[in-house]
Parts: sequence; structure tokens; C-alpha cells
Amino acid sequence: MQLFYTPDIVGDEYVLSREESQHAVRVLRSGVGDVLNLTDGRGTLYKAEIVAVGKECRVRVVSREEEYERRGYGLTMAVAPTKNMERFEWFLEKATEAGVDRIIPIVCEHSERRVVKSERCEKIIVSAMKQSLKAYKPEFDELTDVREVLARPFDGTRLIAHCERDLERIFIGDGIVRGGNTLVLIGPEGDFSRKEIEQAYAAGFKGVSLGNNRYRTESAAVSVAMIAAFVNGR
Repeated sequence: MQLFYTPDIVGDEYVLSREESQHAVRVLRSGVGDVLNLTDGRGTLYKAEIVAVGKECRVRVVSREEEYERRGYGLTMAVAPTKNMERFEWFLEKATEAGVDRIIPIVCEHSERRVVKSERCEKIIVSAMKQSLKAYKPEFDELTDVREVLARPFDGTRLIAHCERDLERIFIGDGIVRGGNTLVLIGPEGDFSRKEIEQAYAAGFKGVSLGNNRYRTESAAVSVAMIAAFVNGR
């Protein structure tokens, strides 16, 4: 099964973007009469028949399936991008595969990276969504100060992963509520500052650990996405 991303699809006929058209016609050798699988990234899976090919590929929708493989839980991850951007991009790919609703790149006191190319990150997320055959595309926010994230309202459980052993923490698997909505903060490689952790606790966040092992930022973030999927039986 090949999946094509069609975020602005409306009605029964649609013209694929030039990039998606080239993939369908030149790479997959699809032609008139063939049926493609499309998604708007908002949960709807379409089956559409090719009606014309050329520089662009025109299709006609033959069926729709809403809330395709919708997950029974919500996960938002606020993660400090790593100095090596390739590691953060690996996290974006794997978190999308595991299942995540929203990713917020954050800037913290110990952050080594304070610039993120959102357009490239979006492309990686879309590619991972298509590769893993998902109909939901995770939202990707602009780079945000962690203090702003702490101050925002959130309807669900709020967790902050950190390495301060003298502060109360629970295991991440016990903090994620099955079927619930969870926000998890993952800090930079130097961890959150003590002040940031205390601010999070004061704002109602619970401290969590990932066990006795110490992980890189991107490894910790991927582990959280996988644990959330495991807790929810995926």
C-alpha cells in the first residue's frame, strides 16, 4: 500500500501536487484506471481512481474512510532540539511512526540549539506518516520557550522527564494514563535547569523518570512515544 498526502483535498476530484504526481506516474508507473490511497492528514483515508495523467495526476474519489485507525489516546511531546539536528529529525520520524498528535520544539536554559527549520521538519513528518501508513499527521509547532509551554492550559496529564534524583518522580509508564491525553516534556542534553523543573512542578506537572538508564534527548523522546503506545495496547 502506497499513501499520498493530499492536505487540501475537497470534493470528488483532485489534482495531486507535482511531487506526488511524479511519484505516482514516474516512480510507481501508475496510469489511468489505477486506484491510489490518499490522506488529508486529518484522519480520512481516500481511495481514488486516476482519470488523467500528464505533468499532474488527476484523480476521482471512489470511497472515504474517516478516522482511519484512530488512536485511543492523545500524546503531545515538547522536546528540546539537539545540537545535531539529524538526531532530532530521527525522533520526528520515529515518534510519527509510534503515534503522536503534536510536537512542540522547546528552548530551555541549557539548550544548545535555538533555531529549527520548520519546513524541513514538516517534510520529515509527512514522509514518516506516509511510510507508516497513517492518516493523521502530527502538528508541528514553531520553536517555543519552555516557560510558555508550562503556562499554557492542557486538558490532560502533564509530565516532565528529568534526572534530578532528589525530586519526587514516578516511572513514565505509571504516569501515562491509558486512554488519556498526555503532555510530556523532554529537556536538552544538559537536562532542564533546576529552576525550570521547579517551575514545572509549581505549574502542576509531575516528574517522571525513564528508569535507571541515562538517555540522549532523542532516545528519551522516542522511548516515551513507544511507552505511550505500549501502555495503550498498540
